Amino acid sequence: MANSIQDIQIKTINGKPAKLGDYKGKALLIVNVASKCGLTPQYDGLERLYEKYREQGLEVLGFPANEFAGQEPGSNEEIAEFCRLNYGVKFPMFEKIVVKGPGQHPLYKELTAAKPAPKTKPGSKITPKPTGEINWNFEKFLVNRKGEVIERFAPDIAPEDPMIVSAIEAALKN
Repeated sequence: MANSIQDIQIKTINGKPAKLGDYKGKALLIVNVASKCGLTPQYDGLERLYEKYREQGLEVLGFPANEFAGQEPGSNEEIAEFCRLNYGVKFPMFEKIVVKGPGQHPLYKELTAAKPAPKTKPGSKITPKPTGEINWNFEKFLVNRKGEVIERFAPDIAPEDPMIVSAIEAALKN
């Protein structure tokens, strides 16, 4: 078990070993993504957040996952190409992982343990699961510069929603 979220081992979408500690001192927006989902256009908003706030210390980290209706069937290479060609994604992307159920990646075990329920908006169709598991593609976790998970947002909250933007801006000030 990792001593902190920063010790968790991950791999880039190109298969290179990494860990969240590589982003020590930065605020992180960690998102489980999918290429064939109704929420896939959120890649645009994620990229705009990255472009706007990266100089201030924000990293957006994308983790493809295929647990929701098979909406991320491609290989890591296919996913990387799709993101680059269709959305101009420049933020760091990582290899496809399991975000819920058997084989859940240690990163998502830590994230969901730290924040069992996402923030939702009034009228949201998302009903947080009592077990704390991921609800759908594009669930977002905000990690502060100290490596602490400080917030979790439901998949249907757009990346540039004021709720997320204000949380990012607050995290960047600390």
